[in-house]
Amino acid sequence: MNPANSVLLCDLYQLTMLQGYHDCAMEDTAVFEFFVRKLRPGRGFLMAAGLEQALEFLEQLRFAPEELEWLASTGRFSAAFLATLETLRFTGDVHAMPEGTVFFPNEPILRVTAPIAQAQLLETRLINLLNLQTLIASKAARSVLMAPDKLLVDFGLRRAHGAEAGLLAARASYLAGFTGTSTVLAGQQFGMPLFGTMAHSFIQAHDDESLAFEHFAHAQPDNVVLLIDTYDTEDAAHKVVTLAPRLAHAGIRIKGVRIDSGDLAEHARRVRTILDAGGLKDTIIFASGDLDEYALRDMLTAGAPVDGFGIGTRVDTSCDAPYLDCAYKLQEYAGKARRKRSEGKATWPGRKQVFRIHDAGGRMTGDVVTLESDTQPGEPLLIPVMRGGRRLPGPDLPAIRLHAANNLARLPEPLRQLQEPYAYRVEIAPALHELAAQVDRTTFPCHSD
Repeated sequence: MNPANSVLLCDLYQLTMLQGYHDCAMEDTAVFEFFVRKLRPGRGFLMAAGLEQALEFLEQLRFAPEELEWLASTGRFSAAFLATLETLRFTGDVHAMPEGTVFFPNEPILRVTAPIAQAQLLETRLINLLNLQTLIASKAARSVLMAPDKLLVDFGLRRAHGAEAGLLAARASYLAGFTGTSTVLAGQQFGMPLFGTMAHSFIQAHDDESLAFEHFAHAQPDNVVLLIDTYDTEDAAHKVVTLAPRLAHAGIRIKGVRIDSGDLAEHARRVRTILDAGGLKDTIIFASGDLDEYALRDMLTAGAPVDGFGIGTRVDTSCDAPYLDCAYKLQEYAGKARRKRSEGKATWPGRKQVFRIHDAGGRMTGDVVTLESDTQPGEPLLIPVMRGGRRLPGPDLPAIRLHAANNLARLPEPLRQLQEPYAYRVEIAPALHELAAQVDRTTFPCHSD
């Protein structure tokens, strides 16, 4: 069994609670919602991602015989309870914001409606999947905003926090607007465009840098992007110019050069001059090496002649904001609204919907979070994506990319910049305030002496 598909990818307390629900015969319908409490410093918005993998997990939810045997061996659970897990499947409904949707704190991006044991069991893995891809898509979208017309390639697998994280980071950055990835499995799994150049080791293994360039060009004649910073960047650029006519005679065109170290902007300016003077005006310059949206902004603002960027570590780890303050909380059980009142972590009760308002030009101006039954002006963002445990037809990855691009295009101008975060208006509707007050009056009321 693939460990990534195991139901045991949960916290122990999910199973201990299920034992408790079983013993108390609690089988009524529950409503849980996934949301982010607040933005990390420096962030103005988030982009929803990870829904596809979340729905796959729900559809495949089941305990394997060997997992049940192991649970029995722990001595923690009753035989009667474990017997119920043999046939446990997800039979509920899911509403969610489509992937690529921009969202803000206190807005649910996914709602699960199911018997309480089913809905409870999902908590850990759903948070795990939605947290990761939303985190990466939100970080990648910022690079897309800084360099909207540039080639942006995910280079982050080797620095990602594990194989699954690297694979899903490639997907998340692509849906947010990256051009493609260097991760081969992402190409096979998701149909993403693949990009790759060459390694310093290939150059070092040769006694002559020009010969290394020539050998690589003949090995990859349709994708000749030469790495030129192994020794001396500008000297290597001159070697590329000298080599170009010989390759052209063999029908091979030098597509680009890659710079991976040093002052990338200054090297790019010098290399552009060398290439242009040598007749290689169509040869692109591709830069990589510890890049993120801030580096892109600074280089492009300074006029660096860079046509594309390989972006890895800083995006695939979301290094400046490496986690979301997210939660998956019970909002309704057995037809009654429920609410957490913990200090600093209080929730809004009930099944909710988010309505988005746009101005005449199509730009976002504000959101309203309210009860599902309380229709408001604007565009409702949560839509049905699963009924009775079965996925509904949804968009493919190219359509998700287009939706993400449309969302970024509709951002208020301050949110498109890397400045102090703009306070986007998110209103909690009166209906939610009223329901919260009602729940507070009727749930574990305080009594004075």
